[in-house]
Amino acid sequence: MKLPVRRITRLLADSRAHRAERRRPTGLGLVLADSVNYLNSDHWDAAAASGGFFLGRDFLRVAEKHGPDNVTPRYALIFRGDRPVAAVLAQMVVVGGERVMKSPDAPASKEPRSLLRRAFSRPVRKLGRRLEERVLVCGNLLTWGRHGVAFAPGEDPEPLWPGVAEALFRMRRADKLMGDAGLVVLKDLTSADSPADGAMARFGYRALETEPNMVLELSEGWRTFDDYLGSLVSKHRSGSKAIARKLEEAGVALRPMVDLEPHADALHALYLQVQANATVRPVTVPASFEPALARAAGNRFRCTAAWLGDRPVGFVCTLGDGDTAIGYHLGFDRALAGSGLPLYRALLQATIGDALSLGCRRLSLGRTALEPKAGLGAKPEPMHVWVRHRNPTLNLLVRRVLGLIPHAEAPDRNPFKA
Repeated sequence: MKLPVRRITRLLADSRAHRAERRRPTGLGLVLADSVNYLNSDHWDAAAASGGFFLGRDFLRVAEKHGPDNVTPRYALIFRGDRPVAAVLAQMVVVGGERVMKSPDAPASKEPRSLLRRAFSRPVRKLGRRLEERVLVCGNLLTWGRHGVAFAPGEDPEPLWPGVAEALFRMRRADKLMGDAGLVVLKDLTSADSPADGAMARFGYRALETEPNMVLELSEGWRTFDDYLGSLVSKHRSGSKAIARKLEEAGVALRPMVDLEPHADALHALYLQVQANATVRPVTVPASFEPALARAAGNRFRCTAAWLGDRPVGFVCTLGDGDTAIGYHLGFDRALAGSGLPLYRALLQATIGDALSLGCRRLSLGRTALEPKAGLGAKPEPMHVWVRHRNPTLNLLVRRVLGLIPHAEAPDRNPFKA
């Protein structure tokens, strides 16, 4: 289909204008730092106030001290005059091929493979694990959601998004001494972040849809997990009770874990069992992370563990962030689960009771295992990322290439009574 000359002229003019905008400062002031401790704490708190727990200094200090060994934090404060108007968290992550391929110790896929794929799978995996790329991620790789940008109360985000793009550009250029970051990623935006779209597109970023975040709205009438059970149709209520019965028959009990420190190594081993089965795992936290997170979050933190005698065989952590609870890190014994014990579903259900005990009104469960989360009554919240490659030619192909990566669609389930 041929484009009208007038439209082509307009597109070329827009392209030149956007290129010119990318090559001049926004006029906003910027402060860059390698640690949240290097920034004026009052300025950061004022700009990041709307960012919640994951942009708070308590969490950021935990992430700096106990975070993954392949992640280096980067911070920016954006000023209009002397007033801090936005806070930006980015993470420089070094991603090797072994982090985007399943571990060789992970259970083999049951999907049938052709003779050609079997012949080439081993050398391809061997070569892929040698690859390494530096990526600048605006956001938090330790969780999901838009936890990389916050705007000061009363500020209109739309005119400040170009400042975010400038901050990311300057972060990447400042890091050249330690190696180029080929890719810049802004994660995880929702429809509420539409003011970002125009600015990121003008600055050469390409939008890419990802799996949705599964969110369960918690009814005002629910105070405990039993209240939630009472709202389910009989089929789903019976299924939930069957999960509890199977655990009881196996001698497994769900109980809160108050002090995580004595069990840190055991919890970490369970977490790694779940990580090993993930196709993409850009970051892995050390054993010290969960206890440090529990201390930082205080009464906003819950950990429910599945106990076999005095040994934890599964756990899930839930964080309260305003009126939203986040079903956070989870781990379980894959051998027990493989024998038919519904550890994962039991832990998933436990987050509902923990979210209610935190006084939250919604439960964010993330974007994996969409089917069981939909079965709880969670609904998809679409999310997307913005991606830009430093090479202009490759940047034109980024969206097309990344768009070839399949992502699952959430099933539509309604387990509740009419």
